[in-house]
Amino acid sequence: MDRPEADAISFEQIRERAYELWERNHRPEGLEIQFWLLAERELRTERARGRGERSGEGPGGTGPV
Repeated sequence: MDRPEADAISFEQIRERAYELWERNHRPEGLEIQFWLLAERELRTERARGRGERSGEGPGGTGPV
């Protein structure tokens, strides 16, 4: 059974990633929400890839490589 709380991305993780992205992009003003959403999307993608690799799926979730 999946445990959503175990896979949950914390506020702190998103905040740290958003800050890293913001700094890498020369600290533009007024784009806080865009960096927050991008950070959340990246972290979710990384988690999904990690789950796929652990379950023996290849790229795209189509089975072993």
